Amino acid sequence: MKQERPQAAKQDPKERIKNFDSVSLGLSEEQAQAEAKRCLQCKKPLCVKGCPVEVDIPAFVKLIADGKFGQAAEKIKEKNNLPIICGRVCPQETQCEVECVLKNKAAPIAIGALERFCSEWQLNLQKHSKPKTNVTEGGNKVKLAVVGSGPAGLTCAADLAKMGYSVTIFESLHKPGGVLVYGIPEFRLPKSIVESEIDYIKSLGVQLRENVLVGKTITLPELFSQGYKAIFIAVGAGLPQFLGIPGENLDRVYSANEFLTRVNLMKAYLFPEYDTPINIGKRVAIIGAGNVALDAARCALRLGADESIIVYRRSQKEMPARLEEIEHAQEEGVKFHLLTLPTDIIPDENGYVKALKCLKMRLGEEDASGRRRPMPIEGSDFVLGVDTVVVAIGQRPNPLITKATAELKTGKHGIIIADEKTQATNLKGVFAGGDITTGAATVISAMGAGKRAARAMDDYIRRN
Repeated sequence: MKQERPQAAKQDPKERIKNFDSVSLGLSEEQAQAEAKRCLQCKKPLCVKGCPVEVDIPAFVKLIADGKFGQAAEKIKEKNNLPIICGRVCPQETQCEVECVLKNKAAPIAIGALERFCSEWQLNLQKHSKPKTNVTEGGNKVKLAVVGSGPAGLTCAADLAKMGYSVTIFESLHKPGGVLVYGIPEFRLPKSIVESEIDYIKSLGVQLRENVLVGKTITLPELFSQGYKAIFIAVGAGLPQFLGIPGENLDRVYSANEFLTRVNLMKAYLFPEYDTPINIGKRVAIIGAGNVALDAARCALRLGADESIIVYRRSQKEMPARLEEIEHAQEEGVKFHLLTLPTDIIPDENGYVKALKCLKMRLGEEDASGRRRPMPIEGSDFVLGVDTVVVAIGQRPNPLITKATAELKTGKHGIIIADEKTQATNLKGVFAGGDITTGAATVISAMGAGKRAARAMDDYIRRN
């Protein structure tokens, strides 16, 4: 029990900023088994309550301890359709691991690292198996539609397929995966892993239709007219937010959405092998301090920037990014200008970014978010010389579907209002979940919404 948590091997920081390969290399078999044997196998496992997708954590950890790695992976898949992805990007430290009773006397079990280990072990041996469904050969002919192929949509579609429904996912981009392919860099989440998880979901019978922009190419009423009995909207929050300061229209000012989409989905780091370039200078400022901001900052170094600078108006304690990502960024040489508020982006004579005018801040009383409110320090203006700015201060839902479906009830910032337990909207047969209902959140919280929606859609079909 007193054994320290295992530390997965990592690429050396000096080497990894030259490539987009995985930073963390995962646990060895010996490390995984030793860590799994620390689990107390609690009779009332609080860790399960902390998991939004309800994985039987003690069961899969016990299987790892017994050396049954493939069975452990299958146990996870009973509840989690994207286990390798969750093992890599889920914030376990604030969910399942924070509930581990060992934390009171020692380090909590490294649940995320163990999930990644056994799932990747199975993938490497190509031992995916197709789960049994509760329908006879030929499947249930009831057609259901899922709009968006991000974590919420994939989870919902997979669960519905396991129930025996005929499920079609409609994706606006040319590749499925949503934020998993356009938002999270290769060094955190290799796209080959995303493809393997999607292949598994397709093996359940889920159909995928790319390049279909629901709300434009086709509407919700038209989907119903084509025989779909219920629809789950899971299009995420892909509309970038900006600061509203002078200079945001200059060349080499990017939203984090555009910056990361060019890098991740369009593989700009491999230009000209791939068609999409990206133009950055040598000194890049990233405004914001969430996981998206850290991803952009670390990408900038890998794209050849001499300096990558996080500019954030609060202190490190208030940074919303995962501690692991902050530590990795610091190891790689990302610099942090904290308690700093950008007020103006200054141009050069050609309309490119030349500098960022900033104001120093101090922390006041707590605001509605529970964090101390940043307050400006009078006369503390200074200029930060940069030639590229990436704005990473959050995203909002794209209003395309809601504008095309005026009767769909929405709330603040255009989120779709859905029941917290069933994900049902005010429209009959229409459900919604993930970032489109909450604003930008985590992969695992979106997956939890997908699971709730699948159960509710099944209940809706049975009652109608």
